[in-house]
Order: sequence, then structure tokens, then C-alpha cells
Amino acid sequence: MTSSRRGIHKLLLATAATLLLGGLGGQASAATAEDLDHDAAQALQALYKLNPTAELISKTAKAILVFPRVVKAGLVFGGSYGEGVLMRGTKVSEYYNSVSASWGWQAGAESYAYVVFLMSDKAVSYLEKSKGWEFGVGPTVVAVNEGLAKNLSTSTLKDDAYAFITDQQGLMASLSIEGTKISRIKR
Repeated sequence: MTSSRRGIHKLLLATAATLLLGGLGGQASAATAEDLDHDAAQALQALYKLNPTAELISKTAKAILVFPRVVKAGLVFGGSYGEGVLMRGTKVSEYYNSVSASWGWQAGAESYAYVVFLMSDKAVSYLEKSKGWEFGVGPTVVAVNEGLAKNLSTSTLKDDAYAFITDQQGLMASLSIEGTKISRIKR
């Protein structure tokens, strides 16, 4: 590798790190339990207004993970971070964070909320007993888009978990390999 290529790679890495740290810096200061509870309740109600299927699913879910604000940034290398709650019924039982790292063709920054409806005891047990749930390992998580949501009903729900992404803001162009890990935190 020539020195000019190394210089370009170092510049890209430095830029990505700057974007990532700058974009996630606001998230570094931890939200209080009360803030997370309030923000999660608002995010859930906003999702129900936009997508009545989500509210239908909530009625049979064993538990619901709500991440009201996740910030993602990247330039070749990127990542995301957000904090959320695990709800059983209408009560918050525990707190979690969502962290991902990615690499590939990507540039920009965005924020979004996501909600994961845990439909089986197996999914809830796995979340509680694991030292972090990596999507793609353990219970099956189905990402729900508008088309799939129209075809879901209580009789067609067969998977362990269903994830809805909502409230996307910002601009992130990406074609990346990504892994998300959810871990318990103390509040």
C-alpha cells in the first residue's frame, strides 16, 4: 500500500471516529430512569398511532423492549447507541442499552426509535439470562415493514420477536454489515 493510500485510509478512519464520537457524544450522558420511562411510553404511543398492528401485537406480547432514541453515525466505520426499557404489561421492569458496530459503504448520521415485541417465553428468558442479546443469535427477530405489518394478525404471529423501527430523522446512506447487541444496564 502506498503512503498516499495509507494517508487516505487514516483520514477516513479519523473522520469516521470523529463523526461517531460527535454523534454519540450526547448519548454518553446517561438518561435517568424517569426520563427513559417517560420517553419509552411516548415512543410506544407514537408507534401505536402510526401502526395499529403494533398495538395489536402488544396485547399478546410477553414483554416489550422500547428504545426511544438510538443515534447512528458512520463514514465507512460506524456505530449506534441507545438506551431503553423492558416493559411487562404497562410496568417497566428493567433497563437496557442497544449498541451496534458496522462497516461498509456508509456515510451520515441519523436517530430513530425501535420497539421489539417479545412474543415467547423463550425470547424473554433468553434476554434475561444472556449477557447480551445479539440479533441473529438466539430467538428469531423479524423486522416489520409496512407490507408485513398489513398481513400480521394474532393468528399469524409465529416468531419469537417482532421489531418496528420508527421516528427516523437525519440522513444515513448505507450498505453495511451490522450487528446489534442488547445488554442490561442499571438505573
